[in-house]
Amino acid sequence: MYEVAAIEDAAAAEASLDPMRSKLLAELVEPGSATSLAAKVGLARQKVNYHLRTLERHGLVELVEERRKGNVTERVMQATAASFVISPTALAAVQPDPARSPDRLSARWLLALAAQLVRDVGTLITGAAKAQKKVATFAIDGEVRFASAADRAAFAEELAQCVTSLVSKYHDESAEGGRDHRLIVAVHPSVKKAS
Repeated sequence: MYEVAAIEDAAAAEASLDPMRSKLLAELVEPGSATSLAAKVGLARQKVNYHLRTLERHGLVELVEERRKGNVTERVMQATAASFVISPTALAAVQPDPARSPDRLSARWLLALAAQLVRDVGTLITGAAKAQKKVATFAIDGEVRFASAADRAAFAEELAQCVTSLVSKYHDESAEGGRDHRLIVAVHPSVKKAS
C-alpha cells in the first residue's frame, strides 16, 4: 500500500467521492472483508460488496487474500493507498493552467501552481510505477513567522534573488542528456488546524 496516490481518472474520482465509498476507503487502510466492513459502516454486506467491486474496478482497493468459510469464499480487500488526492487531470476540461495569468503574488495563481504540481507528480508516480522505477524529487516544507508585512516582502524578495542565483548557477540549456526539472517555491500563511 502506498502512503498517498493520485486519482487521475474522472470515473475513479467520482467513485471515490461517494460518501460510503470514501468511508470504506478509510476503513480499508487495514485489510477487511465485506462482512467485517458491514458491521463498521452500518450497511448490509451485499451493499458493501457492491461498493467494494466499484472501488476495485477503479484500482482504489485490491484483493489481499481469499478465505474459505463453509460454502462461501470471503474476499479480503485493502485500499491501494492510505490516502488519495484527486489530480486536476480528472477534470481535464477545467483543470487550472498557471500559464493563463502568472502573478507571483496571487493566491489563485499559487493554487493553479499547486494543482499543476499534483497533476505532474501524479503522472510521474504513475509512469514510474509502471516502469518499476523511482522518481527523483526533492521538497522542503517548513514555517517561518514574520514580524511584519515588510519583513515578509523583504524575505520574498531575498528568496527570489537566492533562487534565481542558484538556478543561474546550475541551469545548463546545452547539457546533452540533461533533464529539465520544475521548481516551485511558495510562501503562504499557515492554516491552523482546529483543536
